[in-house]
Amino acid sequence: MPRILLIDDDTQLGPPLASYFRRFDLALVQAFRPSEGLAELRRGGFDAAILDVMLPEMDGFELCRTIRKESDLPIVMLTARGDVMDRVVGLEMGADDYLPKPFEPRELVARVQTVLRRRVAAPAPRPEPGVLAFEGLRIDPARREVWRQGERVELTGTEFELLHLLAREAGRVLSRDDILNHLRGHEADLLTRAVDIVVSRLRRKLEPLDCIKTLRNAGYSLALRREA
Repeated sequence: MPRILLIDDDTQLGPPLASYFRRFDLALVQAFRPSEGLAELRRGGFDAAILDVMLPEMDGFELCRTIRKESDLPIVMLTARGDVMDRVVGLEMGADDYLPKPFEPRELVARVQTVLRRRVAAPAPRPEPGVLAFEGLRIDPARREVWRQGERVELTGTEFELLHLLAREAGRVLSRDDILNHLRGHEADLLTRAVDIVVSRLRRKLEPLDCIKTLRNAGYSLALRREA
């Protein structure tokens, strides 16, 4: 059963949410303070984390950045209703998804299930292709590993899925909507800028390679040639 860590100082939130998560074979554990949550994560055994933005000790953005320095664990941020900047900053800090408060428990479960699927790829209807090799870049879909000029690059689940999508469709321009629908796996109220943020993170991690080409008003494509 996947274990999810909720870091939120609302003492009334954890118990009913944990009970609801069990209906979907998910075990939810709550930590009330960032320091407690970080200690739990460092002990290991968690498959994803849910972070509130408003926390004591440090806010959820700083907590997200701290976790991301140590791990590629999937992260869902709980943000203020209607506050677009909360969502944008969360994505820039390395979060995989976001959900405004107040939220429906079923939607939170769906978001968690989606980021878990990105981390452990679901069986495909046909065999996965082998390693995708480009000039200076290698992508192993089976191991979900990426090498840039011979050096292993740590990517979040969302970053890997986006890069893998562009690599599978090398030479094709994918619109932001195409990419969002692929990453989410379902229609949702999404920020178009979310794709731009993930692309920006990818570009920084893959430097000095110039991997991703932007076509104005069209979308993105992989800018590397395949190895023979």
